[in-house]
Amino acid sequence: MHIKVKKLREQALLPHRATADAAGADLYACLTEAVAIAPGQTVLIGTGLAIEVPRGHAAFVYGRSGLGIKHNIAPANCVGVVDADYRGEMMVGLKNSSDREFVVNPGDRIAQMVIAPVAMAVFEEAEELSGTDRGTGGFGSTGIS
Repeated sequence: MHIKVKKLREQALLPHRATADAAGADLYACLTEAVAIAPGQTVLIGTGLAIEVPRGHAAFVYGRSGLGIKHNIAPANCVGVVDADYRGEMMVGLKNSSDREFVVNPGDRIAQMVIAPVAMAVFEEAEELSGTDRGTGGFGSTGIS
């Protein structure tokens, strides 16, 4: 699958997979200078890119494991969704959940993007739903072992 990517600023870097079998392509900070994210703060970081996602697909923006595990830096909305009809700049809201300032430098890898198909469901109201073994059991109802 080919995805059209438009650079909105000259210094923007195209998404890049670290290995041939990587599901996610790295997204890079398109900045003119470093940006500090204070503890507890969320900062919107631009990628300098717009993409053309094929109809019936979406781009999902996930955190990078190294940033999350080592530095407690992750997308503020957990997973970003870029719809097929969006043509604006891809932005990543990074939240600093650590107790230390974190600095994002121009060109740093800030998130990863996965392109995936989506079911274009049509929702209809129903009086009843089909039964299942789980039924209405909520979060954690199936236990841990």
